[in-house]
Formats: sequence, structure tokens, C-alpha cells
Amino acid sequence: MKPAIRSIVYFLSGAAACALVITAVSLKKPEPGTTPIEVSNDGRFQYKWFTPALPSSLDFSGEPVPLDRWDVREKLDRELLVNSYLHGSQLLTLKLAGRYFPIIEERLKANGVPDDFKYVCIAESSLQQNALSAVGAASFWQFMKETGPRYGLEINDEVDERFNVVKATDAACRYYKDAHDKFGTWTGAAASYNCGQAGYQNQCDFQECKVYYDMIFPDETNRYVFRILALKYLLSHARSYGLIVEPEDQYKPLKSRTVTVDKTIENLTSFAKENNSTYKMLKIYNPWLRAHKLTVRNGKKYEIQFPN
Repeated sequence: MKPAIRSIVYFLSGAAACALVITAVSLKKPEPGTTPIEVSNDGRFQYKWFTPALPSSLDFSGEPVPLDRWDVREKLDRELLVNSYLHGSQLLTLKLAGRYFPIIEERLKANGVPDDFKYVCIAESSLQQNALSAVGAASFWQFMKETGPRYGLEINDEVDERFNVVKATDAACRYYKDAHDKFGTWTGAAASYNCGQAGYQNQCDFQECKVYYDMIFPDETNRYVFRILALKYLLSHARSYGLIVEPEDQYKPLKSRTVTVDKTIENLTSFAKENNSTYKMLKIYNPWLRAHKLTVRNGKKYEIQFPN
């Protein structure tokens, strides 16, 4: 095959693949006679982007979303539009879900918090354990340094349990249960995670209402629950949106062995080597260790993970 012909074949094959991906992305079928890609008179490709169809029904933690209301539909529509075409980000989240969802789901269940709250974790951090916000919120559940200790997290120069997925999830569960008791719904509890319980309560008092869908907030909180709902819907129907991660391609949970420590460790590199590992692996398996040493107070114990 001549090089010029080969180039044309490769180019057209790539264009066809793109067309298939774009078609798969949208749940809404194009009108008869239309295609997701056209070739203009000068030979350039013109892509067509279709809006994703809204679901006929949706709920958060068993609480129905009132999709019969135009204002609710439009807010959900916005978040579906924004998030449905973030292919790289959503594919990475699906891969990370293989590693972290089993842990998060187990802790949610153990604490009596609905499974849908795992999508709050995605909205907060995209399951990135090292996620840091501009204002200092950190890791999976984006706890602030001042807030974490109120829900049982140890945070200091050497230890930061916001980076411990098990302990941070347990702390988030304490928050959600507390907020649910205060506001009466899981939806309200989730919304308050964005604006704070005091902020949500202030709006409840002024607007004489506790129902999230009947209230107005600053824009970030206005969008927050709808972003969670959009992520839940998109990731629960990932293949329909062309987001295909096979089970074997997901990141797997890290298998580990536990070493219990009740004495100060002056040098974590030496400690890692004594346990037939490296400082790098020590930090990967224990991101909550934030310094080169670990001070252990009398009566305190820490569980440190190493590759199994």
C-alpha cells in the first residue's frame, strides 16, 4: 500500500472510531438522518455534540429527586452536561473506584450511612487521596484541618488521618449522621457538607424550610447535590456513556500486612527497611504519615501497613 493511501486509510479509520465514541457518549439518539460527524466542503471534520437525556426518575439515598419540576430538571441537566464529556477524569475515577469503593462502601454500611454517599466522595476529591484544595481541605473527604478533630481525626505535623481512607470515611459518616439528625434528610446532610451545618441551618431559619430542593443557596451549594446526582447517574451507567473500564483494568485494593507500633519511630526510612520495605512503599500504603518520624505518646498505638 502506498504511503499516501495508507495515511488516508489511517485517517478515515481514526475518524470512524471518533464517530463511534461520540455516538456512544450520548444517551439521546440523534434525529433520523443526522450523524455525529460531517465532512465540510473543504474536507474538514465537523463534530456534533448531543446533550445527554435526563433520567425519568432518580433518587439520593432513597429520597426521590423531584424531576417533575423544571428548576430541578435544569439544574440536573447542567451538571450532566458539564460532567458527561469529562472522559479522562471519569475513566480515572472508574479505575480508582476498584481500589477505594470496597473500603468506602464497607465503612458506610458499618456506620449506617447510605451507599450513595460514596458519590459525595467523588464530588469532593475524585477519589484522589492526595487531593488538596486552595483553602486547605484534604484527601478523600476534603476535611478542613479545624473540622477533622471534631469527628475523631488526629491531625498534626506528623499524623494526618484525613489521608487514611478508613478513618476519614468513619469521620465523614459521623458528620452525615449528625447532619441527618439535625435536618431530617440525607439530601440535606449531603448539602450541608458543602456549606457547613451552620450555613445550612441559617438558610433553613431564614427561608423557613429544610427541603434542599425548595431552597436557594450560594451557587456552589446550589450545584453541589446536583453534581453528586449527575456523578451517580453517569458512573452507574458508564457504558451507556462510552466510559468503558473492564474489571481487569480497574486498580485493585492494596494487599497489606499490619505492624502495630507503640513506641516512637525516629526514622521512618530505617523502620521501613527493618520491615523489608522502602520509605516509598511506606508512604504509599500510609499516606497519613506526614513527616520523617512518628512520635508515639504513652498508651497510644498506630497500625502501619506494609505490602503483603
